Parts: sequence; structure tokens; C-alpha cells
Amino acid sequence: MKSLFTNIMKEFEGYNVGKMLCYIQDPEIISFAGGLPNSDVFPLDLIQKTAKKSLKLDPEHVLQYSAIPGEKELMEAIIDYLQKDNIHIKLENIMITNSGQHGIDLVGRLFLEPKDIIVTDCPTFGGALASFELEDAEYMAKDIEEDGSDVKGMETGIENLINQGRKPKFIYVVPDFQNPSGITMSLKKRLAILSTSKKYGIPLLEDSPYRELRYKGEHIPSIYSLDKNQGNVIGIYTFSKILCPGLRVGFNIGPSEVIKKFSFIKGASILNTPKLNQDICTAFLREYDLDAHFNRARKYYSEKLNFFLKAMEENFPEDTGVKWTKPEGGLFLWITMPEKINTLELFYEAAKEKVAFVPGEVCYPKGYLKHNTMRINFSYPTKDEIIEGVKRLSFVVKKYLTENRKNILAK
Repeated sequence: MKSLFTNIMKEFEGYNVGKMLCYIQDPEIISFAGGLPNSDVFPLDLIQKTAKKSLKLDPEHVLQYSAIPGEKELMEAIIDYLQKDNIHIKLENIMITNSGQHGIDLVGRLFLEPKDIIVTDCPTFGGALASFELEDAEYMAKDIEEDGSDVKGMETGIENLINQGRKPKFIYVVPDFQNPSGITMSLKKRLAILSTSKKYGIPLLEDSPYRELRYKGEHIPSIYSLDKNQGNVIGIYTFSKILCPGLRVGFNIGPSEVIKKFSFIKGASILNTPKLNQDICTAFLREYDLDAHFNRARKYYSEKLNFFLKAMEENFPEDTGVKWTKPEGGLFLWITMPEKINTLELFYEAAKEKVAFVPGEVCYPKGYLKHNTMRINFSYPTKDEIIEGVKRLSFVVKKYLTENRKNILAK
């Protein structure tokens, strides 16, 4: 039967991060791998109360199929919620999705033919790469800089591709506390990349899972708000990081003709998003004290981040050659090891010492692979686990370097 698979599925091996998480199910492993928010900040009382209320008052509708674009009450609540971020849209500009990952998949299905080119950062979100790989996409990627995308490099690359008759289909960025690097794009670069999008007529896909999770620094406008509804930007959002991931609810915003096509694709694949889950998200936006919720989440995660950064300084002094980002928010940071370290090999050695991370190579587009980086999630482990986990990671790195040196001398 394998011979009947599509050409792309004959080679496609799934989302590598998901497969690695299956490898580290041992409860003794301290994991910095998954992109997990912490259940300590989930509004469990609201979720339980809303589920009980919805099932009691309206079970027939709650347990039936719902409208493909999403529940009107939730979409209206999101429209009001986005206004505080200076985003002003109508119902025709929004569709409910079954998570941010679903929202990304919709973009790939709508825009990409085999071998079409995407402009993106290097590294970038591995889940997006996995989704675009299903469409057999290719990439023009530029190394991300301390203040975000290398916009000048991207523009030069776009011009070269257009001259070759290969205009990219869209630009994909995660401007706020990027997954995996934790880097935030400056206002100057947001304006520049929006200008590039307009100049070449290339849509810009802005993935925004973490905007509410800023721990320090100044708030920066979203690229969508800077576009002022001129139709150059598609926004991808999710409740996974700001409410909880198990509900699997997100939303896409953008030009009405794009949203309409998203709805057609959704109807032909998953059909609808569960109404009960949407009701919980509506209550979260309408009935919950969002300021108190986000302030609590920011304080909680900020303490975890500071704890992790301190542990890194204590266990990886400057002479080790190990460097890491210092995010202003989000759930991740990025570690760059000496070039002689292959973090995919290190991953399996680390698992033996009961500590885990995501090897950075799963976050690089095809053709841009680097072997000496890793993504770290600091939001899920406890403070004690952070201290012990970083110690174990340091031990594994030193052991790897020692054994590597012995192997070189033996040769």
C-alpha cells in the first residue's frame, strides 16, 4: 500500500518535536522540551463553571455540530478583545480554528503549490515548518538577529527570487518572543518587514501565540495593527498559551476573501470547532478578570525565566563557549553550543541523564540546518527542576566534550 502514498507522504516523517516528546515519557526526566504552559495558571474554576453551565442550559446545541466559521458570540468577544491591541476588524475578518497549528495549516493549504517559496527566519517555529512541508514548500531563510528578522537580507533574497521568476508566496514570522529563540522583533523592523510585504505584494503571516506574555520591556504594536486593515497581513492566534492548550481553540484574522477560503478548507477537513470549547473561551474573554489573569501568568513565568537564566550563568561560565538568549517574554529561550557539539546526538545522551530539550535542527528550514543549538522551555518545570535540570545539562555537555576529545586523540 505504501506505493500508493502521495510523493510527499512517502518522505514525510511528521513533526519531529512531537516524536521526541514521545521518547521522553520517563517521569524521572526533567523536560525543557515541550512548549507547555503551566497548569498552575489555568483558570480551572472558570472552565469548570462554564462547562457545567453550558451543558445544563443548552445541551442540545452544545453537543451538536456548530457553525463552520465559529460561534458568533466568541468571534464578537475576540473582536472586542483585539481592540485593546489597536486591531479593529469585523466578523468577515475572523474565523475560529482548532488551535494555532490549525491556523498555520490553513495558510499553507490556501497559498502553497509544490516547490513554492516561503520567506522566514532561521530558526523558526518547527510546527510551521512541519505544516508547510506537507505542501512541499521551499524556503528563503535569513538568520534571525538580536532585534528580529534580517529584513534587509530578506528583501535582497526576494528581489533575487523575483528576478528568477520565483516570487515567494508569503513571509512567515513570529515577532513576539519567537518560538524557538525568544527574540522579539523591534518596531523599526516590524515597519520595515511590512513595507517589504507591500512593496513586493507578498502577504505577511504574523504568528502571535505569546503577545500577552511580556515580562519586561515596552509593548510593541503588532504588525497587523500597523497595517491598519490594508490587507497585507494574516494573523494567527491561539488560546493555548493564554488560557490552556487542551481546548484546542484559536482564530485567524485577515482580509475577508482569505477568511472565506479558510472557512471552505475547514469545512472540507475538520468541519467545525466544538461549541463547548468555544463557550469556555467566550466566558474567558467576557466574564473573567483578564488583567488579573495575565498579570498572574506574567509574574509566574517571569520568575521561572529569571530562575533559569541564573542557573545557566552558574553552570555555564563564559569560557564554556555556551551562549543563550534573554527573552522579554514568552515560553522559550535559545541556546547556542560550541560548533563541535551536535545537539541531536546530545539529546539522546541527555535523556540517559534524565534531562531533555529540543535539538535546534528541528527549527531550521530545509537547506539551512545547524547542529549546535537547542530550544529550551522554562515555563513548565518547577524551580527545583530547573536548578537540577540545568546541572544535568551542564554535566552532559562536559561529558560529551570530554568523550569527543578522547575520540579525536584516539584517531
